[in-house]
Amino acid sequence: MSGNIELLNDTLAAAKAEGRSALIAYLPAGFPTVDGGIAAIKAVFDGGADVVEVGLPHSDPVLDGPVIQTADDIALRGGVKIADVFRTVREAHAATGKPVLVMTYWNPIDRYGVERFTAELAAAGGAGCILPDLPVQESALWREHAAKHDLATVFVVAPSSKDARLATITAAGSGFVYAASLMGVTGTRVSVGAQAQDLVRRTRATTGLPVCVGLGVSNAAQAAEVAGFADGVIVGSAFVQRMLDADDEAAGLAAVRELAGELAKGVREHA
Repeated sequence: MSGNIELLNDTLAAAKAEGRSALIAYLPAGFPTVDGGIAAIKAVFDGGADVVEVGLPHSDPVLDGPVIQTADDIALRGGVKIADVFRTVREAHAATGKPVLVMTYWNPIDRYGVERFTAELAAAGGAGCILPDLPVQESALWREHAAKHDLATVFVVAPSSKDARLATITAAGSGFVYAASLMGVTGTRVSVGAQAQDLVRRTRATTGLPVCVGLGVSNAAQAAEVAGFADGVIVGSAFVQRMLDADDEAAGLAAVRELAGELAKGVREHA
């Protein structure tokens, strides 16, 4: 069964045709429960997200700040498994018809088996995978199987990446390029800053892929700022924090739906 890279490509192209950035939301699978996580993803799509990244909870999330680590801990204590991640992708995509990716560190895929992981992600209707810690030079096996199953391979670039390195990374990727707006871990920031704009400019010089910015965006004003120079605005910690702050699951769903609506309005301010 084929994955949904074309749906991802079409969704990003449609946002561009509207003269705006795409809104990409991140939520971990299994948080606060598997069913609750699926409901939360449906809520952010309902609020206006174009794409959702489903996090595969990891015990040592090197890129993720304390907010997402807290959610991962809750999911792992709840016994979340890779099968639950695929179920989350399947149900979220089936309910909305929108592109859903998985964001994961390499170790769980390596243990699970690349061929098995890509086949099952495609069968679930997944659009691809974001792989923040997989070096491009070690990615040939993954990319072979991802391409076979019509899955996007999204690599992460950072402000520290030299131009030649950017060209190597973007040549190997598909779907979009994830531009980390600053050095460090995920989390909300007061300002996303000029560093991100420069990284987008340098990355675009190497590729025709959309360049989407994550790490630090938490409100409509920041979303509008990033939408002024990026093809997509990626928001994770702010959604997770809304869930953590909620008194109960219903309140959490309402809160993430509301935030998605605010951010969706923000990315349209430049349309």
